[in-house]
Amino acid sequence: MNKKTAFIIAFLGVAAGVSVSTGLPAKPLAYGNTTAPVSGHAAPPDQPRVIQIVAHKFAFEPNQITLKKDVPVTLHLTSQDVKHGFYIRGLKVDEEIEPGKTTELTFTPAKAGTFPTICDHFCGLGHKNMNMTVVVEE
Repeated sequence: MNKKTAFIIAFLGVAAGVSVSTGLPAKPLAYGNTTAPVSGHAAPPDQPRVIQIVAHKFAFEPNQITLKKDVPVTLHLTSQDVKHGFYIRGLKVDEEIEPGKTTELTFTPAKAGTFPTICDHFCGLGHKNMNMTVVVEE
């Protein structure tokens, strides 16, 4: 990994509330509140809330987020290592996460519930355990 890529990943990790080290999985910071904007700044009233999600072998960080029904949200999806998928069947979300790029996904959850989220691109032997939970509240 070159210095520019390492800097970008570290910068995104700080903005996402995770610590990032080359070759090590991201760790949530102590506050770890997934209902607050992960960027540390409240979104303007006319803008969707932004949540940073980092994919790496074999986890998503954070591993659970809470959203509000009928309230738009923007997810910034990044990968620390290889191509991953981000699939939420119940919310009709299916995105690819390319390493070194940010995939921006804006959507409005149309129904409340708890939705399993999986990586749907084979990323190694621990792939089957790569999942997270999206909770959508009324």
